[in-house]
Amino acid sequence: MLMGGLILLATLIVVAPLILIFAYLVREGLGAMNLDFFTKTPAPEGESGGGLLNAILGSLEMLAMASVIGVGVGVAGGIFLAEYPRHPLMPSIRMISDVLAGIPAIVMGLVAYGLIVLRFGFSGLAGALALGFLMIPIVVRTSEEVLKLVPQTVREAGLALGLPKWLVTLKIVLPAAAGGIVTGVMLALARVAGEAAPLLFTAFGNNLVNVDPTKPMSALPLEIYRGATSAYDENQRMAKAGALLLILIIFATSLLARRFSRRK
Repeated sequence: MLMGGLILLATLIVVAPLILIFAYLVREGLGAMNLDFFTKTPAPEGESGGGLLNAILGSLEMLAMASVIGVGVGVAGGIFLAEYPRHPLMPSIRMISDVLAGIPAIVMGLVAYGLIVLRFGFSGLAGALALGFLMIPIVVRTSEEVLKLVPQTVREAGLALGLPKWLVTLKIVLPAAAGGIVTGVMLALARVAGEAAPLLFTAFGNNLVNVDPTKPMSALPLEIYRGATSAYDENQRMAKAGALLLILIIFATSLLARRFSRRK
């Protein structure tokens, strides 16, 4: 009973900050989440009204582009580490993946700034590149661990039919691990959805709705940062509403990932 009580106390200590943050954002920002919030662009500095349509669309577009980079490279890296453990390049690929996992998000932003922004200017594509770099190590590690859970007998059955190893991996092993891989991708999306630092150096922001990835683009983390640092109460209230929406998106993504993995 004593140990059960200590475990319950530890759980409450861990969950309490999240509950307090969520309650604060609901109290301060829920009132700003009306129809205009989802259908209009930000109002001029200090004025009431407006919304975050530009940031919502920008976040969705950049996350979609980041997924192309993060999922493509990440799943390929996971397959390589799990299916070809004796390859001479395996230690190097694993080391690169581990190093990427430990690099701060702001450094990824600086890398994308040097590669794209200095040559072509601020753009949503540069922001997506930075977010995609952040996704890669998460997807690599998740894909590797999930692929290792597929029984070796499944691979041997495919090889016994005369199929080459690459075809066994793509047609048999990969579909068997699809549920876990999708879960890892969704968790990676939830991880990068709230990053503001790399977007400050790349996407830069835009007060208008922009779907052209080659132009500056807004995102929820950017609008939250700018509103929270504003001297006007209305901008701060809008930032809190954006933070509430971002938390709800991350929560929904994490919940879907868990449910999807359990079904699979």
